[in-house]
Amino acid sequence: MDFRTPVIIPESTFRIDHSTKMMLLGSCFSENISTRLQEYKFLVKTNPFGIVYNPFSVAAVVKRLLSNKGFDETDLVFHDNVYQSFLHHGLFSHPDKNRCLENISRSFDEAAGFILKTDVFIITFGTAYVYKLKSTGEVVANCHKFPSSAFVRERLTIEEIVKEWSSVINAISAHHPAAKFIFTVSPIRHWKDGAHENQISKSILHLAIDRLQKMYAPTLSYFPAYEILLDELRDYRFFAEDMMHPSSVAIEYIWERFGETFFTRETIRANSEWDQINRSLDHRPLNNQTENYRHFLKQTLQKLILFRQNHPQIDCSREIEELTEKTDK
Repeated sequence: MDFRTPVIIPESTFRIDHSTKMMLLGSCFSENISTRLQEYKFLVKTNPFGIVYNPFSVAAVVKRLLSNKGFDETDLVFHDNVYQSFLHHGLFSHPDKNRCLENISRSFDEAAGFILKTDVFIITFGTAYVYKLKSTGEVVANCHKFPSSAFVRERLTIEEIVKEWSSVINAISAHHPAAKFIFTVSPIRHWKDGAHENQISKSILHLAIDRLQKMYAPTLSYFPAYEILLDELRDYRFFAEDMMHPSSVAIEYIWERFGETFFTRETIRANSEWDQINRSLDHRPLNNQTENYRHFLKQTLQKLILFRQNHPQIDCSREIEELTEKTDK
């Protein structure tokens, strides 16, 4: 007897390895996958404007990066004693205007250079609801606790999302014809919208992605993170304490399914080898002055050097340098 309903994922038309440059954009689920990718030494750039939830704001991030139009003080607003941008997450807000712009510009410059070399874009939509600034009609990525009276709340249509993202995909393909796209819908419910409205919102996102997938196959794939959490795992033990976000166990399982879908066999083997080395790097002894621990460090360093020889595309120079310093003491 099988007491769960496994989600069957179609075989991907393209594969990812450690030489693949990836940009992850969208809701906090993008952050979850990005964390795992970075742990396993992949080449990634994630949410250079911070977490964004709706398709129009994610599109705005891409368009701004492709245009290479940086930010200046005219892009900032001052509220609650901090400077901030309606295109950015509150992570970039700062009481000092210059510091705010410095943080925004540093992240922007890095991402603007990276996006032109990006091989795979991983896009996660969180909600179909948007907030438009009444004074300009601009869709904001973050309301920054401005009064609700400053915005108009609207729900995007399937057609609006498809039109916007067709434009974005075409613009990216013009710069990088071989670029690939992986779309997901965040399994995290936007409960403040209400149970029914959240369901409508997620349905719109699914239908929009489905239409884009048919338009851009085989360049564009859908990864069913939403279905894996809500239909396959389907139990509150796979959720965090807020009963909305996935637990660490659920994230790890979705990561495994992601790897099975997109990684090459060699990449999976390299990840397994790195996992063992990384556990050794994380080891914290009760006493770090013993001869046994020094021997353990030297063994780990040898494994690291061998790993770099076997996988020259994976940059582990920082770990080798740090471990070399420890063994020389």
